[in-house]
Amino acid sequence: MVAERAGPVRALRLVHRLLELGLVAIGVALLFAIAALVAFGVTSRKLGRPIGWYDELAGVLLAWLTWYGAALAALKRAHLGMPNLVARAPAPWRVPLVLLRAFLVCGAMALIAWCGWQIVAILGDERLVTVPWLSVGLAQSAIPVAAALFVVAELLTLPERLAEARAGSPVRDPERALVEVAR
Repeated sequence: MVAERAGPVRALRLVHRLLELGLVAIGVALLFAIAALVAFGVTSRKLGRPIGWYDELAGVLLAWLTWYGAALAALKRAHLGMPNLVARAPAPWRVPLVLLRAFLVCGAMALIAWCGWQIVAILGDERLVTVPWLSVGLAQSAIPVAAALFVVAELLTLPERLAEARAGSPVRDPERALVEVAR
């Protein structure tokens, strides 16, 4: 029986790890792109040859960084977890609270993903004002893609959250981890 579970558990861990590596790579690339773009824009302005498009493109990159960073935060369980509420709840309420939270978060993100796809479909052929080679659809694509990745992250971490709820205490509380790092 244990051997039968090892395969799916290993597969989930692999998907979790690959998604984490992908989101980290995207985040690092976007962060470097924003830094380089802003440095280029400031330098060109100081040299008396300002470019009018760098701030709009930097705003798009920042939005992408925010959305993909939120998906990474969900995967790292550093987003909307309520571990202390669950740990302090009476035993019969713990698992239902975790399931309710997962249902609400996944439902909200699924709705955001669906609405995001609608926006991409409607505005997909439009072009940004100062960056005409970039479509609004591509610029807005981070919303539905990252929201869908957020749902995947929630589902990947749900078994761990349920195990903690059954045990009655959080194994890993991101808020406490940040406080301990600050000390």
